Amino acid sequence: MKTIYYKDELNDEFSTAQITPRRIDGTYDYSHSSVSRRLARFFWYKVIARPVAWLYLKVRYHHRIINKEVLRCAQESGYYLYANHTCADADPLIPTMVAYPEEVYVIVHPNNVSMPVLGHITPHLGALPLPDDRAALKNFLDILRQISVEERHVVMIYPEAHIWPYYTKIRPFGDSSFRYPVQFDKPVFCFTNTYQKRRFGKKPRIVTYVDGPFYADKGLSGKEQKEKLRNQVYEAMCRRSKENTVEMIHYVRADEAGNEEL
Repeated sequence: MKTIYYKDELNDEFSTAQITPRRIDGTYDYSHSSVSRRLARFFWYKVIARPVAWLYLKVRYHHRIINKEVLRCAQESGYYLYANHTCADADPLIPTMVAYPEEVYVIVHPNNVSMPVLGHITPHLGALPLPDDRAALKNFLDILRQISVEERHVVMIYPEAHIWPYYTKIRPFGDSSFRYPVQFDKPVFCFTNTYQKRRFGKKPRIVTYVDGPFYADKGLSGKEQKEKLRNQVYEAMCRRSKENTVEMIHYVRADEAGNEEL
């Protein structure tokens, strides 16, 4: 079994991709309302991404979703979706399957729109890069309002931010990303990807557990609403992470490595 030593659960990144991110400033165009962009969205997302995601996840990971029916109560209103971040090739695809038949947009690091070829396609797949300045922030919030309030689609967020391949626990994460469902008054759901032993084959099966809905408590301050939503999601994901039955990579905190060897 491979062992990875880490120092910082919040900031360590173990993805092998080496990408120089572009700066997302006020000139970045988040809009998707033009005829050409809607056609591109239809082609890349519905014609290409959905069937490819379903086939790839079934063949490579024997993917299964548990408790998806809880999403039905919010299909007409739109919602925010949170998940753990543990698989570079599966994580971009699973939200599409979890939220189906609803459309999903994903808040991403600017790396995802900075690749030479794919960087021009990912916005049509729903990638919304985090802004780097105040002008871009205004545009970013405007598009979130359009997507979640006016169009009532799904917005996906990976609050752990960094990929830890095959990690079987839930890393601590902040509450900053929970400002969006509070601000736009939308329900919150989460899903937890777990790795489970297959009867045949060495590669584990991915089983995804969906939980929610969680609603902002309007009796609390804005800060307290974010904290409560974060805690509800974190606790649900920690509970579901106990369903992991396979550990492909063993993660050890660097300053405890000596003690583990003993």
